[in-house]
Amino acid sequence: MKHFALTATLALLAQPALAADKVTLMLDWFVNPDHAPIIVAQEKGFFKDEDLEVEIVAPADPADPPKLVAAGKADLAISYQPQLHLQVHEGLPLKRVGTLIATPLNCLMVKADGPVQKIEDLKGKKIGYSVSGVEDALVGQILKSAGLTMADVEMVNVNWSLSPALIAGQVDATIGAYRNFELTQMRLEGAEGKCFFVEEQGVPTYDELIFVANSQVLDKAKTQRFLHAVERGAQYMVNHPDEAWELFSGTAPDLKDELNAAAWKDTLPRFSQSPAALDQGRYARFETFLHEAGLVDSVLPVSELAVDLGAQ
Repeated sequence: MKHFALTATLALLAQPALAADKVTLMLDWFVNPDHAPIIVAQEKGFFKDEDLEVEIVAPADPADPPKLVAAGKADLAISYQPQLHLQVHEGLPLKRVGTLIATPLNCLMVKADGPVQKIEDLKGKKIGYSVSGVEDALVGQILKSAGLTMADVEMVNVNWSLSPALIAGQVDATIGAYRNFELTQMRLEGAEGKCFFVEEQGVPTYDELIFVANSQVLDKAKTQRFLHAVERGAQYMVNHPDEAWELFSGTAPDLKDELNAAAWKDTLPRFSQSPAALDQGRYARFETFLHEAGLVDSVLPVSELAVDLGAQ
């Protein structure tokens, strides 16, 4: 009997370990502090603990990740709540499965010593932007808070050169700048910026960065494991900020600079500590906001936009 038990044990040990489940994650941009909980989870082995092998891919084009997920070319992508609403209305089979950054980062940025000191000063001014659509709704709501309309300003497409266009005086303000990056970027380039925070100007609060999956082939169990590892990454960052920074910045030489160090500190309090949890009211309010702004032709139920994997 003992001999049989020993033989069975040895046979079990000789079997190859089961391969980890693979997950392809498309980032929204090149690796930066916005992605810190993911990188920390990878470096600390939290994904491995969930029996996951996660491939983290930076996109060639920031507009591609949700489309690649919708096409079945990636399991998950980092995207933005405002864009999710529009893309679901366009027919893309996407659903929010988790939250990475749980507060808006977007702001209306001006020069600290420039001609725009309050929203009313935007009348007759130029506002630079990178992506049309949601930005028009945000600017419209911000102007509305000061009794102005879109007819009172000139919108100028500056592509991705938000800070340079503002510093050079090509525009008087920009929309789409991230408060955790562009403000520091301006300072490092010798100019002081000032942010008008969109959520303080009448825009409903939203999740800036989210995880989206293809709603038609969503593997809930595997995604739950992924989000649990990201949650552990976010918790580790809060509990061990210095160690987490060294771990994160050690993954690439260009991360150890003044801009990324400042962005790390500015972003740390904004990461979701419960990435799988869903604030249903937040998505319902933003959907209504977009409908009232004329950007979507109906109001979808939250269940068509997002899933609460934390409750399942």
